[in-house]
Amino acid sequence: MSVFTHLVVELGRLLEPVLAESATAAAIVLFTVLVRLLLHPLSRAAFRGTTPVAGCLPVLLQLPVFFVMYQAFTSADELLGERLFAAPLGARWTDALGDGGLFGGQGLVFLGLFAAIAAVAAWSAVRGRRTAKAAAAEAAEAKVNAGTKAKAATKAKAGTKAKAATKANAGTKAKDPAGAVAELSAEQQEVMRKLGGVLPLLSFGTLITAAVVPLAAGLYLLTTTAWSVAERAWLQYRKERTDRKGRKDRTEQGEREVDGVACSSL
Repeated sequence: MSVFTHLVVELGRLLEPVLAESATAAAIVLFTVLVRLLLHPLSRAAFRGTTPVAGCLPVLLQLPVFFVMYQAFTSADELLGERLFAAPLGARWTDALGDGGLFGGQGLVFLGLFAAIAAVAAWSAVRGRRTAKAAAAEAAEAKVNAGTKAKAATKAKAGTKAKAATKANAGTKAKDPAGAVAELSAEQQEVMRKLGGVLPLLSFGTLITAAVVPLAAGLYLLTTTAWSVAERAWLQYRKERTDRKGRKDRTEQGEREVDGVACSSL
């Protein structure tokens, strides 16, 4: 008996008084949650983009776990008899179609699994598009703010004794950053638009995988995918809250600087 099999069996025994024959299925979900909790620091690092390797590690480190689970429910005698409602955890969708058809006992369990995966994938797609639009709006707002601040600074400096020289310098400084922001914003908007339209759709590929692997592996895929989407939503919420606070502080500081320059020029 492998370590994974032993852990799932023990978790199933703990949950059996409450969940009866579906206790092992619940143990798989709980085991997946424990794995994702261990990988959460890497997921946070991947979200922040600290290193390119950090973005790949959470996925790569789950591959051995998925492989061990696949093997356990195709060859381990201790788990082959476990079920989720009417469907054995080692059964595939083709087995369900051959035993009662699409709307048989096993078929309904797989349809429920597919519906849950599709709902998570749709949630991921919607959030991906919203994130892309928010990034484009943020880039446009940064462009407007940069232009406004440059104009305000130019007008304030225009009242000094070195009026002509100040106008020339301020005009040069104002054009360059604004142009750079505009160019960068356009590139960011295009990249975000493409990624926002394609990447979220990849989540629906989990449906294909779930249709060919054992039911137990499909439960793992559902749980880890739902965790990934919820985790990213939470991290995105924290980032947006921090960014809003930072923008507010920068705006207040910029207003104080402009007021100070205006007062000094009088």
